[in-house]
Amino acid sequence: MLNPVVQYHGKWPFYRFLGIQEPCSVLFSLFNFLAHQHGIKKIRESIPRDYPLRYYYILLGTFGMASWVFSMVFHTRDFGVTEKADYFAAGASVLYGLYYAPIRIFRLDQQTPPIKPTLLRWWTILCIAAYMAHVSYLTLWRWDYTYNMAANVAVGIIQNVLWSWFSITRYRRLKKPWAAWPGLIVAWIVVAMSLELLDFPPIGGLLDAHSLWHLGTVGPTIWWYNFLVRDTQEDMVGERLKA
Repeated sequence: MLNPVVQYHGKWPFYRFLGIQEPCSVLFSLFNFLAHQHGIKKIRESIPRDYPLRYYYILLGTFGMASWVFSMVFHTRDFGVTEKADYFAAGASVLYGLYYAPIRIFRLDQQTPPIKPTLLRWWTILCIAAYMAHVSYLTLWRWDYTYNMAANVAVGIIQNVLWSWFSITRYRRLKKPWAAWPGLIVAWIVVAMSLELLDFPPIGGLLDAHSLWHLGTVGPTIWWYNFLVRDTQEDMVGERLKA
């Protein structure tokens, strides 16, 4: 009778490939990195340099690529330093997602009314302070997996709610299918995240629930950059009509 596969310190055993501890997670992290890289290329090619939100969209891709680089490193070799780098990079990427969401949704990048630049300044300070506090707590006080997960989930939920609301209101106003994309992308990501709950022994010693979660985020990432470009085009047309 075969013995069941068990976890060791909360981790499943994997077959190593070229010294890589979790090959599928590394491969799917690479797919996500390439999705952000392609997204940045698309932003640079499709959005004019003088469009005020272009800078924030490129930063989105930069944070995304950095987080997936550290994910690849961590899943290649699980050390204390690679784990912390992965968690801190992922946290920065998730928080940046929340940071730029209201900037686009409420157009805090605009100079009128005069309150918007002030709100943007304070929002930026608040997000930077929140990230510094997050890293300081985990580094100087306590390395707390539960807190880290809860913080990232909370930040993710807030931005998902914001984008879902934006998607619904914009679709009702424009009556164009692409306006509903943010809500559909959010739904896709929520479904992909649910894969983390399955926590089963790696199939073939390689494919586990966590790696499937990484795979599940590739499509929405590509789709999201398509939305940003389409949204920008609509916005620019609207500005020309106002002029």
